[in-house]
Amino acid sequence: MEENKKNWHDKYYKLLLLIPAFLLVFSLVYLVNFYKVNGDFIHKDISLTGGTTVTIYDKINAENLKKNLSDVLEDIDTRVVSDLFTQEQKALIITTKSSGEEAKKALEDYLGYKLIPGENADFEFTGSALSESFYKQLLVAVLIAFVFMGIVVFIIFRTFIPSVAVIISAFADIVMTLALVDFLGMKISTAGIVAFLMLIGYSVDTDILLTTRLLKRTENSLNQRIFSAFKTGTTMTLTSLLAISFALFFVKSFSLVLAQIFTILIFGLFFDLLNTWITNVSILKWYILSRKK
Repeated sequence: MEENKKNWHDKYYKLLLLIPAFLLVFSLVYLVNFYKVNGDFIHKDISLTGGTTVTIYDKINAENLKKNLSDVLEDIDTRVVSDLFTQEQKALIITTKSSGEEAKKALEDYLGYKLIPGENADFEFTGSALSESFYKQLLVAVLIAFVFMGIVVFIIFRTFIPSVAVIISAFADIVMTLALVDFLGMKISTAGIVAFLMLIGYSVDTDILLTTRLLKRTENSLNQRIFSAFKTGTTMTLTSLLAISFALFFVKSFSLVLAQIFTILIFGLFFDLLNTWITNVSILKWYILSRKK
């Protein structure tokens, strides 16, 4: 009985690869269809498309405002800012692709009083050309970061298959996270793109730990080295997940930027557990056992 338990992973580690492989293929197909429908791989908020952000320091029903002005202001969205402890509404943030003058007039007509910048409201307008340029630069930054990550991995291990396994795991983390974000309808801001940059770093640290333990250490059996790396790696990831989840609970009511970063990182770390300890482990184990034969 004990021997069967010990050899369970030896018998089924190749079959386990089907789980992340299916999720990766599904995510890629979903993203391709999403691009065909929307013309991009993400839902962009106004920080990436251009538009107006209005912050009103008053207690206003966000749902009623959005419902009444949805035909007046283009792509309007609202978010309530509340006190962390009392949950009392402190402000209402309205975003729209309409110009600042159009937004100001429509809001004043709806509210029945003047909005004075610096007193009861704040206005911020971003041009579409600037936002589009910034978006392209952020995408280039993500691509460059991923390429340099791959180069560093190849320099460290100098072996093709283990290096590719690390890169595949990191790529799968990003693709699966992006597919989930799109499925949930999240509008990505500049902060969201930065979160994907951070995710590249989070994705490779446990993969490098695992690959180092399996390739550069010879003490103990292969399964023992895998289990040792698993204990260390999952402790690292679960600690990060707990800390980020705790932070998200406190910031979601008053900081959209931090809330989006933390949400994307939580999704990414969850997929990182799957891709490191199934995808990467299975590929490395297959490679090491094949090399021994």
